[in-house]
This record gives sequence, structure tokens and C-alpha cells, in this order.
Amino acid sequence: MLGAIAKSIFGSSNDRYVKSVLKVVDRINDFEPVISAMTDAELVNQTQIFRERLADGAKLDDLLPEAFATVREAAKRTLGQRHYDVQMVGGIVLHRGEIAEMRTGEGKTLVATLATYLNALEGKGVHVVTVNDYLARRDCDWMGQVYRFLGLTTGVIVPNLREDERREAYAADVTYATNNELGFDYLRDNMKFERAQMVQRAFNFAIVDEVDSILIDEARTPLIISGPTDDKSELYISVDAIVKQLADEDYEKDEKQRNITLTEDGTEKIERMLEDAGLLTGSNLYDFENTQVVHHVNQALRANMMFKRDTDYIVKDGKVIIIDEFTGRMMDGRRWSDGLHQAVEAKEAVQIEPENQTLASITFQNYFRMYPKLSGMTGTAATEAAEFFDIYKMNVVTIPTNVPVQRIDEEDEFYKNTKDKFGAIAKAIKEKAEGGQPVLVGTVSIEKSEMLSEFLNAEKVPHAVLNARLHEKEAHIVAQAGRKGTVTIATNMAGRGTDIQLGGNLEFRINDELSEMPDGPDRDTAIERIKTEIEAERQEVLAAGGLFVLATERHESRRIDNQLRGRSGRQGDPGLSRFYLSLDDDLLRIFGPDTLFARMMNKNMADGEAIGSKWLSKAIETAQKKVEARNYDIRKQVVEYDDVMNDQRKVIYEQRSDIMDAETVDDVVTDMRTETVNAIVADNCPPGTYPEQWNIEGLKEATRETLNLEPDIDAWMDEDALEPELIETRIAELADAAVATKAASIDQASWHMVEKNILLQTLDHHWKEHLATLDALRQVVHLRAYAQKTPINEYKQEAFALFERMLGNIREDVTRTIARAQFRMDEPELPELPVLPDFITTHIDPLTGLDDTADLDGSREGYVTTTLPPLLARRVEGEQGENPYADMDISRNAACPCGSGRKYKHCHGAV
Repeated sequence: MLGAIAKSIFGSSNDRYVKSVLKVVDRINDFEPVISAMTDAELVNQTQIFRERLADGAKLDDLLPEAFATVREAAKRTLGQRHYDVQMVGGIVLHRGEIAEMRTGEGKTLVATLATYLNALEGKGVHVVTVNDYLARRDCDWMGQVYRFLGLTTGVIVPNLREDERREAYAADVTYATNNELGFDYLRDNMKFERAQMVQRAFNFAIVDEVDSILIDEARTPLIISGPTDDKSELYISVDAIVKQLADEDYEKDEKQRNITLTEDGTEKIERMLEDAGLLTGSNLYDFENTQVVHHVNQALRANMMFKRDTDYIVKDGKVIIIDEFTGRMMDGRRWSDGLHQAVEAKEAVQIEPENQTLASITFQNYFRMYPKLSGMTGTAATEAAEFFDIYKMNVVTIPTNVPVQRIDEEDEFYKNTKDKFGAIAKAIKEKAEGGQPVLVGTVSIEKSEMLSEFLNAEKVPHAVLNARLHEKEAHIVAQAGRKGTVTIATNMAGRGTDIQLGGNLEFRINDELSEMPDGPDRDTAIERIKTEIEAERQEVLAAGGLFVLATERHESRRIDNQLRGRSGRQGDPGLSRFYLSLDDDLLRIFGPDTLFARMMNKNMADGEAIGSKWLSKAIETAQKKVEARNYDIRKQVVEYDDVMNDQRKVIYEQRSDIMDAETVDDVVTDMRTETVNAIVADNCPPGTYPEQWNIEGLKEATRETLNLEPDIDAWMDEDALEPELIETRIAELADAAVATKAASIDQASWHMVEKNILLQTLDHHWKEHLATLDALRQVVHLRAYAQKTPINEYKQEAFALFERMLGNIREDVTRTIARAQFRMDEPELPELPVLPDFITTHIDPLTGLDDTADLDGSREGYVTTTLPPLLARRVEGEQGENPYADMDISRNAACPCGSGRKYKHCHGAV
């Protein structure tokens, strides 16, 4: 009560914060007359002046008012757009490392130029992160006009770039990129063998566009780089055929957890079928020998009973393609983990791709927390403000709109079943469309959008359906969704990032209608005609009430609902939004309280009857909060577990970096050898024991196997006062002498290169195995809860012990490899280089197997192209720009003979 009174008098803390920022905006506006009077050359020179002031000790905050005024003027001259004062507030919030929540249509893309320019003046690079490749390219071209006018360089990171192109883009002052590409480039850089091969530079400042989508929605799933393992296609097909014979009573579904388990009768039934198929060892499904079969059965069950075609995935060109549950977009080239994707491929009878083994992984939380300064912008962040602060230490600041919002948000309408609901929706759409009002309809799946399309066809309502099947037309359909009487059905906010302009989009109409007309007076006249038509149509749409946003059901997250509503009512335009719900909706069916169903059914609602009430809306919001809390717990758990791995990842990556930067690694190798000798002696001659208790034969065997030495240990045993420390010293001296002799047999530079390569490759091999072990540990450690132990604490202890063991194995392997390495004095003929395996980048959910949203690898064919050891890489590299294979008759689609792993046409044969 007191809080509400204080808020009404003094305003909320957000209001007070924005008010304080407006004082800085006043200072920016004071500079506008001076900056506006400058010539283009003088305006461009501002960048050099700012950089000189920074070099003289000025801080970025000191430059902010004048720099922002400079960007505003540059935008006016290049884009024809002037930043509003509220956009200046957004720019200040971004510069301070906070999240700017700005409504749809308030110009977030333009806001980012302010903080980006200011922070790019330091020359350390600024990353602007977008949700897809289209927006990265568009924003770099569009906003890049401002940066380039002011003398800054820009770059864009999208799939299929060459390594040198990526390196150049990262070296630019401003780099636009998708979140996945940034994360994968970081992981790939830490799989390389030389510093010069790496493409990224030190992290400085990142602005994340659609920050809620990237740091919240996609943060449930780590980024993973993996390589193929053995082909098990026949096993997947066999198990799938067996699972399809099960009846409903043979299994139980848990839709909340997206999990499925066999009943007792189902287990017995499937055991007999597996036994008949020769897939079962013994007669018990859960014997240790049948672990792999159980795994395949579980994944086949999930694929057949939980994952729905046209909702979770589609089949296109003989491939299973995942549909992003948040955007409705196809995730081409992305795969579920742990055999789930293969199980779905078996279900749909398409070609089964091999499973993959993890080579490197990181979560978005730990990736973006590496930036010294991080900020973001979106239209919907306030509902997740607590999570943003807990994990990223970023505050959410709600920026007021430039013009008051005129949109009317109506109460939800509630129907008895889906049929009644869709019938009412079709009638409402027909009524609005006939009145000239454009309608944007939001659905949660392809299945629902196609069902609604059938209802609209029955009502003879012309409409466009935008979903994963029509992925290529997305921007085009959404851009014209504001035309008079247009009806557009969009799956899960597909088209986010494209502006819906009432009356139509000028740029798209010019491209559609005048693409073949040459430049000249006729074209100019036609453009003016289109402009006039658009303005006239805009006035008609405004008179009809603006854009009508209609949602066919509530999403699990309130943010997705708010994003859909936010498409209407931009920049003070009128608008309307309404949600239609039914008892059959997944949100209410799975997460709603039982009493809700009981009360609705007890009222005996008549067919086609609608209910709308604040109590009902409150119940739905409660259900959404439950789901959001559950999803937050999942993301928090992912972070907790990845934090353990992150500490270890930092150690390994720092060690790799030190090895690459060092001219020689003699000291590291010698220390490893000494520790390995100490471990061997300690195992066989424990301290505090008598010589007659020592395992001399074991000591001889370990020395021979690991160090390639045969010391006369029997003679040493005859000595008095022989201690383990003396044995350690003698064996270490012999090992050092043997390696020194070997090093002297080849030139020093080659020896140093050999040591570095052995170190790096051994490190990578054991890290890969360690990741697989940790993944297996994470999947079973929750069982410790039955013993009244906290799983995360158990995981930390086990992971630390495994890490210690891995470091010991690395030391031993490096020592063994160097001790047993043989060198030929003559130069052997180079063997034909093998084509590198096809490494795959994935973004999978370790808890549910969902939300696999990774990009294909950075090379055009999905290969990691820079993991050749330097000894080989140097031999196959040609001079930059030259094609040493130009005279050879090589097919353009054949593998390039340089061994890069790419096709010839994308490598040395590139035109």
C-alpha cells in the first residue's frame, strides 16, 4: 500500500532513472546546433579528434554527449533519420552495460549506433549480436553507412566465410554477427595449432539485439562442436520398427518434462520383441550388457510418441529439419543430440546420419560473460529482469515510447474446444478483413496454422501462411502484412526483425513491381505513384483501426505473447490485440490447475460460447509463470553444471594459448616428464615402505613402456640406503639424457615444432575424452539425490577428480610419445593428405534434447578447415591468392588437394 502511494508520488525506480538520464540528453541536444553546422569533412574528422582525446586520457563518458550528437547528425545525412530523445536514452543505457527495453517500432537498430560508435573509438572492437544471418547482413549494410561515413570499419560474420574473411571482419571497428557464429568461432579458435590461425581477438564490448531471445530462450542449450562416430543405422531402424508395435498402455508420457517411460507390461513386451530380433543379450532389458539397447529404445520412444511432425520438425528433401519452438523458423543443418535426431530419421524412414562425439562446447551464459562490458536491447525483457541480473549482472531499463501507445489490448476469449475457437477466429478475421483492417494471426505450430488456413478457406477469406515451409518468403510476407484487408498467419512470431508498415512497404513494392524497369524518368514517376498509393492506403488502414493482432493461444512464455502484441501500435499508430483460448490448448492442458478444468466443465459451456474474465486471464498468467520458473530452473541448472566445466575449460584453453605463444616448450615438457617419473616411482615404490615391499617388476615395466628406458634397477637394489627419491632422480636423469640425444639428431626449430604439436594434440585428445566423460557423469549424477546427496556438489567433486586424472594422463602421454618418437634424417615423400572428417556444430539441450539451434560450421561444406598440424599445414599452404593446382584437371566439386577439407570450387579453385 505504502509502496503504491510512494510510486504514484515519486514515480517508479525506472522512471527516476530515466529522468536522470534525460539530463545527459539535454547536454547532447546542446551540441546539435554546432554539429549540424559542420561540413561533411569536419564531421568525419570528429572521429580522429575523439581518438586523440582518448589517447590524452579522456574517458568515454566525457566524450558521450558530443559523440552521440555526431552520430545523430551522421544518421541524418546518410540514412535520413534523426534519433529521437528517447533513442538517446536507449543509447546511454546500452553504453552503461544495461538492457534497454524498447517497444517494437521504436528504432532499436538505430539506437545501437550510438553506443557502438562511442565504444568503437577505443579501437578494441565492438560486436553487435543478432538472432539470424539476414539481420546481421541487413544491419551491417544499413547502419554501416553511419559508421563508414564517420571513418570506422565494419565487418559481418555469417556462415560460409573463409578464415581470412572472418579474421578481417573481427579486426573491424564494428562487427555484426549471430550469437551462434561468435560462439562457434571461439570454440574453433581454441582447436587451432597456431595463434596466426585464430580469427577472433580479445573481447571488449557486445550489444545483443533481441537479448531475451539470445540470452534467455537459447541459453538452455549449449553450443557444441562434434565429430562423427560409428554408423548404427541398422540398430536405429530395427528398434524403431519394434517401438512402433507398442500400444498406448505400454508406456507413460510426461509432457511437462518431454519424457516417456515403459510400464512393467511394456518392458516385458519389448524384451520379448528385442529377443526375437536378436538385439537383446540375455533376457533382461536392464542388464549392463544392454545399456546401448535401452538408450536406443528410450530415444525411439521419444521420437515416436513425443515429437510431432510439422510441430517439432518437418521433413524436407529427405531430411529431418528442426523447427525452432520460439520463432517457428527452420533450423537447417542443426541436429538433436544423443541419438534423438537419428531416432526421428528412422521414424520418418529417411537417411540416417551418424551420431556425433563432442569435441568442444560452451553455453551462451559463459560465452557472453567473457565480455568485459555487455548490454542488450529488446521489446520484452522486464518479465525476466531477475534472471538477467542473477546471471549476467545487467539491469533492465524500460525506455518510454516516443509517442504514447494507442493500441487496445482486449481481454482473452475462452472457448470449450479447439473447433469452436477456430470457428470464432475465422469469423472475427473475416469481419475485420472485410472492414479493411489488416490482421496478423499468431499460431504456435505449423499444424495449427494450416488448420486455421482450412477454416479461412471455408469462409473464403484470402490469406498468406507464414511458417517454416515458407521460410524463404518470410521477410516479404511480413513486410506487406500492414496492407488494407491483408490476413497473415505467422507461426510463433516468425518475421521478427522485419517492420510491419501500415499501407505497405515501399522498398518491397518497388522491388516487386519495378525490378525490370531501368533507371530514368519513367521509373521515378512510377516510384512517386507507389508512394502516393501507399500513403492513401495507410490512411484507410488507420481509419479502420490499424493492425489487428490475433493470437490463437497463449505461449509458454509471456514474452512471446508480448512480442506478438508489440507488432501492432508502433509509433502511436492505432491497433488492437486479442487472444483466443480453449481447454485443449497445451499450456492449460499440461500446466493449468485441475480446478480450472473442473470449474469450466461444471458450467456446461454451450458449443461456440465464449467466456472472458479477469480471473481466467489471471489463472493463465499463473500457468505461464509456472513454466517460466521451470525454464529458469533448467537454465540455472545448465549454468551451474557448465560453470564447473568452464573453470576447467579456462585452464585448458589458457594452457593451449601459452603453448602456441611460447617459442619453446622445453620447460613444460621437462616438468611433465619429471612428474611422470615421480608418479611411476610413487606407484611402485610408495614412500615410507621397505625395499622388499617395492614392486620392482612393475617399475621396470612402467619405465620401459612410458620412458622407453631399461635402467639396471636390480643393481641399484644392492645399494645401501636406497630411497625412492634417489630412484626418481636417476630415472629422470636417464630420461632427460635420452630426449636430449634425440633432440640433437634434428635441427632445433623442427624439434620445438614437434614438441608443440605433440603437446597440443595430446591436450585436445584428452580434453575431448574428458568432455564425453563429464557428459555421461551429468546424465547419471542426479541419481545421487536418492542417497540424500546434492547432485551438483557430487558433480563438482567427481569432475575435479576426473580433471586431475586427465592432467596426469596428459603428462604421461606427452612423455611416452616424445620418448618413443622416431625421426628420419632424410626428407620423406609427402603422403597424400586425408580429407578431414566432417565436423558438425550443434546447439543442444542437455536436459531435454530440445532447442537444437546451432549453425553449420564456418566453412561452406561444414568442415573445420584449420585443424591441420602446422608441420602439414605449412606444406600444403600456397601463397595467398595463388592457385598451385590451376594446371591440374580437378573437378570443381572434388575435395581440394590442399587438404583443407573444402570442395575445390570453394578453396583454391574459387573464382
